[in-house]
Amino acid sequence: MTTEWVLTLSCPDRPGIVHAVAGVLAEHGGNITESQQFGDPASGLFFMRVQVAADAGRDALAAALAPVAERFGMTWELDAVGRRLRTLVLVSRAPHCLVDLLYRERYQDMPVDVVGVVGNHPDLADMAAFYGKPFHHVPVTKDTKAQAEGRLRELVAELDVELVVLARYMQILSDELCRDLQGKVINIHHSFLPSFKGARPYAQAHDRGVKLIGATSHYVTGDLDEGPIIEQDVERVDHSRAVADLVALGEDVERRTLARAVRWHAEHRVLLDGHRTVVFR
Repeated sequence: MTTEWVLTLSCPDRPGIVHAVAGVLAEHGGNITESQQFGDPASGLFFMRVQVAADAGRDALAAALAPVAERFGMTWELDAVGRRLRTLVLVSRAPHCLVDLLYRERYQDMPVDVVGVVGNHPDLADMAAFYGKPFHHVPVTKDTKAQAEGRLRELVAELDVELVVLARYMQILSDELCRDLQGKVINIHHSFLPSFKGARPYAQAHDRGVKLIGATSHYVTGDLDEGPIIEQDVERVDHSRAVADLVALGEDVERRTLARAVRWHAEHRVLLDGHRTVVFR
């Protein structure tokens, strides 16, 4: 039975990479249905994403690709197109990003399987239940942060989690946890940082008369809000907008920016390039 596979890879740039990869796929009856590539002159790395329809199974394709990967020093991944990534969503009190992700999973075929919702407050338990998702209340205080992260690690292991999404989760993950889950945690925040930190950033922005509000979705690292950026978006505003208008517009741009980042990650369209990302849309 024909299956469509997605292959992503990165390696030092040199001649012959595309030819070698395409040759292996052709030898196994593969029909390439989508192909994108990028050579970064700054890092000297080559990036490629290929979708291929083939009768060969994953093990056979992976075994055939392994010598090519070794010859070119590739970091690579092979997965079935459309396979849903087992995803854990972390929340606090704001519902907009959680609701949007759960809606897109159910009705817009976003390729994630939300296997649980974790909240450091219980406020969104009913929303998770509405979509049939288990809710885990894991309170976090200064004195219990280590225990809370221990529980998060347990859930990641027990639920076989492949992706963690911070859907306006208002807690900072430890450096150790960020390292252990590197490239597997996606966050969303407003794009006022570092100008308007702390509480009520939209009120601060309104007071300063900002003309653009936006959001940034990125991979989480130990450097707070400075991980590799996956997606950004903005909305233009003017003097007539009240603080409540800015908050509503901000929530809207946050949810759609996060949704695009999660979808692209789940579709294997995002490759890490040092502190940057290559996104094959």
